[in-house]
Amino acid sequence: MNYQQTIDYLFNVAPLFQHIGKDAYKEGLSNTIALDNHFGNPHRKYLTIHVAGTNGKGSCSHTLAAILQSAGYKVGLYTSPHLVDFRERIRVNGKMIGKQKVIDFVKNERAFFEPLQPSFFELATAMAFKHFADEEVDIAVVEVGLGGRLDCTNIIHPLVSVITNISYDHTQMLGDTLEKIAVEKAGIIKSGVPVVVGETLKETRPVFINKAEEMGSPIRLAEESREVLDTKPNSNGGIDYITEHFGVVHGELEGIYQIKNTNTILCTIHELQALHTPAGQPVLNIPQKAIEKGFSQVTRLTGLMGRWQVIDRKPLTVCDAGHNIGGFEYISRQLHNVECRKMRIVFGMVSDKDISAVLNVLPRHATYYFCSASVKRALDSNIMRERASAFGLQGKAYGKVSDAYEAALKASSDDDFIYVGGSCFVVADLLTFLGQKKVKK
Repeated sequence: MNYQQTIDYLFNVAPLFQHIGKDAYKEGLSNTIALDNHFGNPHRKYLTIHVAGTNGKGSCSHTLAAILQSAGYKVGLYTSPHLVDFRERIRVNGKMIGKQKVIDFVKNERAFFEPLQPSFFELATAMAFKHFADEEVDIAVVEVGLGGRLDCTNIIHPLVSVITNISYDHTQMLGDTLEKIAVEKAGIIKSGVPVVVGETLKETRPVFINKAEEMGSPIRLAEESREVLDTKPNSNGGIDYITEHFGVVHGELEGIYQIKNTNTILCTIHELQALHTPAGQPVLNIPQKAIEKGFSQVTRLTGLMGRWQVIDRKPLTVCDAGHNIGGFEYISRQLHNVECRKMRIVFGMVSDKDISAVLNVLPRHATYYFCSASVKRALDSNIMRERASAFGLQGKAYGKVSDAYEAALKASSDDDFIYVGGSCFVVADLLTFLGQKKVKK
């Protein structure tokens, strides 16, 4: 099999959650443990940081990896979902796992894993952990796939556990209240391991505090630590952060939701810097210059995409992978603050999200281009248009993301603003289309 045939095989033998939703979700760690034992427990061969949460865990994971790379460590990074290429999920110092490595993994190991009938994510996690061991990384930043307690990444014993925040998402699997969701996320808290919680709510705060106390884990509530004291936009893009212990740090990422992410990241760095061996030596050496470089060059160092990503300047075109009400509370605020002649929003969602809650916060003065991403879970664009009209959002329906984007672009002048989002799959389709278009040129 070549690379594309191998990926097609993986998608078919182990259905992908992003394609079919909860039917791809496998509860429990039995397959993960079987795979891990088969490969000789690779996750025990390097240090780890574990990152969970409803929103922000991707940005936090990538930035932590960028900082550690800048400090001179060889860093594995495991995230999901991918946007364009499966290999985005598994990186070492920003470099994606090689195509041949993916091919060889499937070719050499399918006789073992096929009888297990693992989920796609279980296979991807096993591949990532093995790859990091093969590459002899010093440390890996591991993003939880779904929830935490029963997520297959939860076999690691990290230096620090991070929980960014809790919002309503994946309620079919994680529970229909914030408290229930928090219980699942809190499942990554390990005995004696420090935990950083980015944001809490009255429903979630006692869950985290009680779990940390039960596990004997020191807990830092980032919203009370206030590492970020103030912010100001940088004239060259991004955000400058005035911090408590790290001076002025320039952040490359422009989404206003990155302010809370940055506070969480800096609290995590503070915890990492405080870790010492029994002999009194620092577990990690993370100098100020590494922190500054990691924040200012995260996309170059790690390949991060889809976080208030600027696609073009004339007209200013931005895409963002935010896909639930927790994310859109910030995205909507930023959209309302955009100064432009005309705002055009290319928008689509998947059917198992709280669509009404998101539609309710979107700007009504924009012109909408409703679209359907190329996944089975995508809501039909005509149904999206009908539902949006009930919230005063007006526009036309298009079959594909690329069609909606090109219609918006064609109608725009240089001083308009185009936003593409609603789902990471909408962003994935856009980036794939733009990549193909660039190749053809």
